[in-house]
Amino acid sequence: MNSRETKIQLPKGFLLGAASSAHQVEGEDKNSDWWMYEEMGRLPKSGLACDHYNRFEQDFDLAKQVGLNAMRISVEWSRIEPEEGKWSVTGLEHYKKVLKKLKDLNFARMVTLHHFTLPRWLAEKGGMETKEGIAAFARFAWFLAQNLKGEVDFWITVNEPEVYAAMGYRFGTWPPFQKSTRKFLKAIGNLIKAHKAAFHAIKQVDLEALVGIAKNSAFLEPDRDKFLDRLIVRVGDYFGNHYFLRRIRKHLDFIGLNYYFYERLQFDWKKGFKRVNENIDVPRSDMGWRTNPSGIYYLLRDLRRYRKPIFVTENGIANAADNMRRRFISEHLYWVKKAIDFGADVRGYFYWSLTDTYEWHDGFNPKFGLIEVNLETQERKIRESAGVFKEITWI
Repeated sequence: MNSRETKIQLPKGFLLGAASSAHQVEGEDKNSDWWMYEEMGRLPKSGLACDHYNRFEQDFDLAKQVGLNAMRISVEWSRIEPEEGKWSVTGLEHYKKVLKKLKDLNFARMVTLHHFTLPRWLAEKGGMETKEGIAAFARFAWFLAQNLKGEVDFWITVNEPEVYAAMGYRFGTWPPFQKSTRKFLKAIGNLIKAHKAAFHAIKQVDLEALVGIAKNSAFLEPDRDKFLDRLIVRVGDYFGNHYFLRRIRKHLDFIGLNYYFYERLQFDWKKGFKRVNENIDVPRSDMGWRTNPSGIYYLLRDLRRYRKPIFVTENGIANAADNMRRRFISEHLYWVKKAIDFGADVRGYFYWSLTDTYEWHDGFNPKFGLIEVNLETQERKIRESAGVFKEITWI
């Protein structure tokens, strides 16, 4: 792609934002299940993280300097309900201050309710494997809607439900560290129910509220021009990208797309399929993830079938040297605009992430942030690549 092709022109009113999640940036999230397992030594310690809990005003001011007009954040459930049925006034007031700061900056505010963490008390009772977990989540959604009505522009119920279920119940890499296909499938089913229950709970309080989900979808291609390779891609696309959405499509006001992964698949007679990594000459992030900006175009086109507004709720690259990020953002936004021109109702793009973050089981090594954070001094520095947002023109 040449420089002429990557000039970015977006429709007026389009949201340009960044995303974050509470546990990854706030620090000292002591009542969550993640903190519990960190203390056990089963996960890297998040500690003070980016101290965003105390420095959110500074971080949002920097987001304004970058040229953004929206933020996607999460509310940490364990700060709001540290004990079952006992709501924290301190926790609630904190997030009211966070949302007020964003309003003062004229930012659109997108709030996620469940971004991988649970209150410790719920995790100890079985978490989202249980009916109690579904009911508790609906109650939490209702409480926030009741107390933050008018302060949130877009609600996200669950972030990447299949990723959460797979990492926690299939691969055993995240809490609760299970390796069970049965529990994985049960968790998926319960997360579908949890989304629907939270959707209804929010609507009960505010019928005009806009409620969606953040769905991780991969762009899949057949490795060879063979029927079985094309078939396995169709199967992977259905179960990976559409199974969850099809079951909640009547309980969505918008769809959030998280796009990170590009895979080429080949049919394998023993395993059903295999990922083909060799001979794929595309740039890779510091985490080894292959990048394919055009993939976002095809995924957005495909989401038109649901006839819902779409937001890119996450898209980012781990790049500590900051020598790939500008082009990465520019090319993805170029293909987002192509999707809009094709007819996809895309209304916003949120880069992951605003600052460097605690990246779950990978700790602090991956550097996704538009803003670099020195974890020892908590000094912030806007990365050069963030200048790409000021190069955008509006049509």
